[in-house]
Formats: sequence, structure tokens, C-alpha cells
Amino acid sequence: MATKAAMANGDDRPFKRQWPKFFDSVIGTWSDFAQFLRDVRAEVRKVVTPSRKEVQATTTVVIIAVFIFGLYFMVVDLIFNRGMNWLMQKMGGL
Repeated sequence: MATKAAMANGDDRPFKRQWPKFFDSVIGTWSDFAQFLRDVRAEVRKVVTPSRKEVQATTTVVIIAVFIFGLYFMVVDLIFNRGMNWLMQKMGGL
């Protein structure tokens, strides 16, 4: 029955293998991967290593920013802590 249906559709070989499509897919995937590697190599060539002076400057900025944010969050935490303690005492908690 499948043979008659395949022949009616114009396919003279009802159980045709799908190897060519499979290999086309593999070759297409491989060429896409090879193009990706070429693109990666081109981008890596554009990378520039910063100078020692630039690294020291950015490191200093990061360290100062960390201390400023640390102090800010310490103050905010202190305010919230005192506010919650005051609120708990007014509500009869602690």
C-alpha cells in the first residue's frame, strides 16, 4: 500500500534513503561552526591589553567606589535598624 502511494506521488523508489539531506545538514553545520571560529579569531585580534597606568586608575576607582557604597549601605542599615526597633517598641514588641 505504501509502495502504491509512493509511486502515485512520483517516487519510483518507495524506501529512498535520506543520507544526502543528512550530510547536507552536517556539512552546513560544520561550515557554520568554521565561520564562527573565524569570527572569534578576528575579534580576539582586536583585543588590546590595557597599560599599567590604566589598570591602576581603574583599580583605584573601584576600591573607592566599594568603600563609598559600603558606607552608604551601613548608614541605610543603621537607619532601618533604629526605625524597626522604635516601631517594635511602640507596638509593644521588644
